[in-house]
Amino acid sequence: MKIFKTALLASVAAFASVGAAQAQGQLNLLCSVQVEWCQAIATNFQKDTGITVNMTQKGSGESFAQLRAEKDNPKADVWFGGTGDPHLAAAEEGLSDTYKSALNDQLQPWALRQYDASKGRSIGVYSGAVGFGFNTELLKKKNLEAPKCWADIIKPAYKGEIQVANPNSSGTAYVIIATLVQLMGEQQAFDYMKKLHPNISAYARSGTGPIKAVARGETAVSMSFVHDAVTESNAGFPVSYSTPCEGTGFEIGSMSIIKGTRNVANARKFYDWALGPEAQKLGYTRGGQLQMPSNKATPLPPGAPDLTKMKLVEYDFVKYGQAAERRRLLAKWDAEIGSLPR
Repeated sequence: MKIFKTALLASVAAFASVGAAQAQGQLNLLCSVQVEWCQAIATNFQKDTGITVNMTQKGSGESFAQLRAEKDNPKADVWFGGTGDPHLAAAEEGLSDTYKSALNDQLQPWALRQYDASKGRSIGVYSGAVGFGFNTELLKKKNLEAPKCWADIIKPAYKGEIQVANPNSSGTAYVIIATLVQLMGEQQAFDYMKKLHPNISAYARSGTGPIKAVARGETAVSMSFVHDAVTESNAGFPVSYSTPCEGTGFEIGSMSIIKGTRNVANARKFYDWALGPEAQKLGYTRGGQLQMPSNKATPLPPGAPDLTKMKLVEYDFVKYGQAAERRRLLAKWDAEIGSLPR
């Protein structure tokens, strides 16, 4: 009888625990970082809070398109990660909601710059710089030098040896376009991309696609965020990176709460949780990613590229985060670059 009572009590306790977890509700997470990182934050937030997480991983360009399409009936509660420009465009179009976290005073100045630029509708969670990833073994086999400058990769020797993402689906590629425009001037930047086009073997759908192709030996060079190159190197692939000698741009990977979410309380819980140092460590410890975290108490991951040691452009996040400017540049890229014969 005693054994039966103990088993019954344990069963009741287990049922109560499940019920308590279910009572916490759910969170629909739209995630625009690498899938391993997305899985890690979804799993750990659910474990820490008892809130059921439904996670969908998409590139930042695709995520922004989804928010637009679902404006009147949003399916997502929080958009985590992806370059800051589409987050600013979403804020401008009223697709995200205002929220001030109690953790704001723990964040790096560049993270709060995103918050101010979006009028409180987005926040920086990590940062990373644009550069070149390359397969050292493939370069040696093809007798190619590792690129060091923007001027290098338009040389005929690199014909068909480079991959970059398509800016219509990839925030990474849009940052590259905006970087070139700010570095060279708009007309010169588009003239440069026309010269670069014959050297591009593929415009990938996602920003991480080109560096993964480099790691697999499918292409010699990628235009990518350089922390992704270090991730592939740490995984054992013959990958290294450089940042352009003329200067380069960088992203403020961001997070936004979706306007009209039915799970606003859980969305805010996730937002606060994701800004904490323990959650931000997950990008490296569970996702193997090497971006610079936004919480000052989160250490820079070992081997991560240090933005303070790079030549960076004065990236105008407000201008290039405007929806109209983004649409204009993407339309110009489609007309002048994307339409070129291959």
